[in-house]
Amino acid sequence: MSEPLIHRWIKTDCGRAKFAELVTRKGVLAKLRLSWFVVIAALRDWRLPPS
Repeated sequence: MSEPLIHRWIKTDCGRAKFAELVTRKGVLAKLRLSWFVVIAALRDWRLPPS
């Protein structure tokens, strides 16, 4: 089984756990928060090696 595509951008274990938590939330503000989190996490993890 392959990893989800988002794991290419979010590389830390804590970031992946937070992503999994945010995905389960419902509502417009929750989706906005998720989008914001993905952008910031991808920028922070950009230089890390793939895990």
